[in-house]
Amino acid sequence: MILLESHNYIIQTTLAEKCVKPSSLDVQFVDFDGVRFHLSTPSSKTVLLLSMNIRCWDELVKYGVHDLLQREYGTLVKAQAEPDYHVSLEIDLEQVPPEGEERDAFFKSASLLKRNALAAPFEVAFKAQKQLEASGDGQGDLMALHYRDEEVIYVQASPDRVTVIFSTIFREETDRIVGKVFLQEFVDARRLPTIQSAPQVLYTTREPPLEIRHLPGLVDSEDIGYVTFVLFPRHFANPSVASSTISHIQLFRDYLHYHIKCSKAYLHSRMRHRVSEFQKVLNRAKTEAAVVDRKTASGRSMISR
Repeated sequence: MILLESHNYIIQTTLAEKCVKPSSLDVQFVDFDGVRFHLSTPSSKTVLLLSMNIRCWDELVKYGVHDLLQREYGTLVKAQAEPDYHVSLEIDLEQVPPEGEERDAFFKSASLLKRNALAAPFEVAFKAQKQLEASGDGQGDLMALHYRDEEVIYVQASPDRVTVIFSTIFREETDRIVGKVFLQEFVDARRLPTIQSAPQVLYTTREPPLEIRHLPGLVDSEDIGYVTFVLFPRHFANPSVASSTISHIQLFRDYLHYHIKCSKAYLHSRMRHRVSEFQKVLNRAKTEAAVVDRKTASGRSMISR
């Protein structure tokens, strides 16, 4: 299995290249979940403007994304974002740390802009869980991120856990079948002694989990599936573990559909190989037509015209 990276490789490599050799730049590109980026040098070759447009920005604002980005990037965050984008970072290449690990970490941090923005509701839920655990009862607010068309991430804190629910659409019948097999492995794998500390995973098709069943507008279709992760306090016990948990769980939907496509591609390649082998067998089984030399009574060969 291939684990997808949380950072954006284009941002990281572009910043590293322009730091060595500054030049004019105007690049637009797209990340997972339809997130759009724009890297440009509007005023100077040494001042890069990194802007991001994300579908669920208004919901992220309610969950404190401004404070989170201010904590992560400080003065790099521009007060006014670039038009048609939701947030912009202004990076002065003359002010970056000296070459080495510190500079690499700086570029890596900038390339995690999307990840850090989407972390807002998870950090809110982790803090709420600790408060509910101290009080002993209650239930946190159900936070929803409409980060894709028809697909949502729900996050809710409880006194003893944080529940994360993904709704995902399977556009094709084969995607639904392969996805069900794939998700069943998630459920069964936790029974192994070596990974019993992993989050609990539940999977349902069509029928939404109890936590969101009361919400209006839920789609009743065989094409929709719900994946529930139950995060216990050990999964966000300290900042390092919590950061790793957020980074991995954000990419679950992309991870799932990426491996569904890879599985289908592998199955198709094996099918083509098997058909090719069968064709070889059939070709070897063909009998050659016998050539009969027919002659007349006088011994001359008969030639058909």
